[in-house]
Amino acid sequence: MTPSVAQVDCPRTRQESEDRSTPAASAPPLVYVIDDDASLLRALRRLLAAGGFRVCTFASAEEFLESAAATPACLVLDVHLGGLSGLDLHEQLLTAGRRIPVVFITAHDDAVTRERAQRAGAIDYLRKPFNDESLIAGIKRALGEA
Repeated sequence: MTPSVAQVDCPRTRQESEDRSTPAASAPPLVYVIDDDASLLRALRRLLAAGGFRVCTFASAEEFLESAAATPACLVLDVHLGGLSGLDLHEQLLTAGRRIPVVFITAHDDAVTRERAQRAGAIDYLRKPFNDESLIAGIKRALGEA
């Protein structure tokens, strides 16, 4: 069985995290995806890996907080998660001084949530289902490539 992208690319120790937080110029950007839909996580992992990104996926904000040692170049974050919401996780990261460019994704769009994401500094806000090109474009904007 071939290891998944997440198994290969996700830092497992604090030292590995520090080594990857400033990758060599030729290393692809590290993108973390947090969503509670397992099939969407698999699809996004494949899409982003095919797009040239290193990808780590997490099924919840809590899983991310417990295991994410590295600071990714970009975070693709579902707004509505079981437990800690994506917006609350983002606020927690900002409070801790971790300024990570975020592309929010959601299946439950409303004006209040959109406004809150924009005030939080979202690079992009995509409604599910979104097309692949929109996500890649949002990530590239987050990375300063667009």
